Amino acid sequence: MNVFYSFDSWLLPSFKFMTVISNSSLVSSGPPAVHRLKTRTNRFEKDATKPNKTILLVGETGAGKSTLIDVLLNYSMQVKFEDEVWFQITEQKESRSESQTSDVIVYQIYEGDALPFSLTVIDTPGFGNSRGIEHDVTIRKRLLNLFQSKDEIHELHAVGLVVKASENRLSDRLTYIYDSVMSLFGKDLEKKIVTLITHSDGTSPENVIQVLEATNTKCAKDEQKQPLHFLLDSKQTSARGTAERAAALKYSWDLSCKHIDRLIQFLTRSKPQPLAMTNEVLNERIKLTASIQNLQDRIQLMEQKQTEIRQTKEALKGHEEEMRRNMEFTIEVDEVYQGQYYLDGGMWGVFFYNAAVSCFECERTCHFPCTMAWSPHTCDVMKNSRCTVCGCNVSFHVKQEWRYEPRTRKVQKTLEDVKRRYETSKAEFMKKSSLLESLEKESRMLSAEKFQLMDEAYFHVVRLEQIALQDDSLSSLVLLDFLTDQIREKSDARKVQKLQEMSRRMKGSRRRSGLKYMAATLPVGEKNPIQSTLFI
Repeated sequence: MNVFYSFDSWLLPSFKFMTVISNSSLVSSGPPAVHRLKTRTNRFEKDATKPNKTILLVGETGAGKSTLIDVLLNYSMQVKFEDEVWFQITEQKESRSESQTSDVIVYQIYEGDALPFSLTVIDTPGFGNSRGIEHDVTIRKRLLNLFQSKDEIHELHAVGLVVKASENRLSDRLTYIYDSVMSLFGKDLEKKIVTLITHSDGTSPENVIQVLEATNTKCAKDEQKQPLHFLLDSKQTSARGTAERAAALKYSWDLSCKHIDRLIQFLTRSKPQPLAMTNEVLNERIKLTASIQNLQDRIQLMEQKQTEIRQTKEALKGHEEEMRRNMEFTIEVDEVYQGQYYLDGGMWGVFFYNAAVSCFECERTCHFPCTMAWSPHTCDVMKNSRCTVCGCNVSFHVKQEWRYEPRTRKVQKTLEDVKRRYETSKAEFMKKSSLLESLEKESRMLSAEKFQLMDEAYFHVVRLEQIALQDDSLSSLVLLDFLTDQIREKSDARKVQKLQEMSRRMKGSRRRSGLKYMAATLPVGEKNPIQSTLFI
C-alpha cells in the first residue's frame, strides 16, 4: 500500500514525511503508522570528508538490539510523538529464544539536524539463543571478517552493551552471555563500552547495575563510578489506544530522546579506537580453538600409535626364534589408519560453508569447524600459502564435508611388512639401528609433537591474558586444568605454576555458574573440558 495517497486523518501530522513515506511500505496503519524504509544493500562506504561515528551493538538474544537501531533512526529523522508515524529499517521478530539477526549487519544513518555526524551501527546476532552455544562461535568469526576486510570497519567510537531493564537476577545463562560478549574485545576498548538499557520505564536501573557489577563487566563509568548507561524504550510501534496509554508512550519517547541526547554527546567526545588489539583477541581465540582441536587429535593418535608400537614390540620378542627360521611369519596387530568421518555441514545461508580443511598429503584435518572460508586458500590457519598446522602447501588441502579421524583395524603382518614400514626410519638412523630402536624413536617423536602442540596452546592462553578485556574468560578456564595436566608431564614447572595461578584466579562462583550453563547446553557425548573448547 502506498500511504502517500491515503487521506486518513491520522496521517495529517506526518505530512512533513510524505516523501519518505512514498518510498516505504506500510507495516501497520496505527496510530502510529509504521513504515518500513527501503534500504540499499551494498558494500560498506562512508564519506571520509564528513564526520562519522561507529557503534557496535552486542548482547543477548531478545535484548532489543534491532529495535534500538530503529529508535536511533527515528531520533535522527526528528520524529515527534505528535507526528503519529514510526519508521523501521530492521525486522522486528526477535524473541528471547531465537534471534532474527543471524549475521552481522551494518546500518548507515546519515547526519542531519538531529545528528552532527553520520552514524554507523553494527548489529550482531544475539548470544545464548536456542541454537546452542556452538552458534555463538560464529559471531566471533563474522566480526573478525568484518574488521579485517580491506574496506570495512577498522575503528569504533563505542560498544553498546544492550540489556533489558527487566534483568534482575544473575542466572547461569546470563553469566555465560556476559562472559561471551566481553571476551570479544581487547583491553583498550574498556572505556568505549556503554550500557544501553531497553524496555525502561524511566526508573533507576539498580538491578541491571548490580548484575553488571556481579559479572565484573568492564565498561565506561560515570561520575558515581557506576557503569555509564542510557535508558531507552522500544514500545513506540504499540497502539496508542486510550489517552492514558498515549501519555505513557509519550513519556517513554521523551525519555528515550533525552538519553539519546546524552549518548550523542558521549559519541561526540569519543575518539576513534583502532581495532588492532580486538582483532588480535578474536584471532587468538580462533587459533586457540584450532590448537586445542589439533592437540586433542594428536594425543588420541599418539595413544593409538603407541599401542600399535607396544603390540609390535611384544610380537617381535615372542617370535624372535621364528624370525630367524622363517622370514614369512605373521603377527596380528592393531594398525592405525586415517579414516574419513562425514560431517553434518554444508552452506549456512549464502556466505558460510561449514566443513573441514584437511591435508591429503599428510592425511590430517587442520581446521575444523571452518565456516568463514570457501576454500583452503582463505582459511584462518593458512599463512603465506602454507598451513600453520601441518606445514604443507595450501595446494595439498581441500575443504569438504568430512574430516580425518584416526581408527584402528586388526591386520595380519609379516616381518617384511614391519621392516618395509620402517625402512625410511632405518635409513635415517643407519643400517646398524635395529627395528626396535626405530620403534622407540617413533614413540619419542610422537611425544615431541605432543609437547610442541601443548606449547602452542599455552602461548595462546597467556597472550589472551595479556590483551583480552575479559582475561579470565570461560573460554580459557575450561581448558586450563587439562592443559596444566599435559604440561606437567613435560616437567615444565614454570608453565605449570603460571597456569595454576591463572586457574586459581578464574575459579569463583561466577565462573562455576557460567560453566554450568555451558555443560547443560553441550550436545550429548561432548560434555568434557576438551570438547567444550570447540564451541566457545
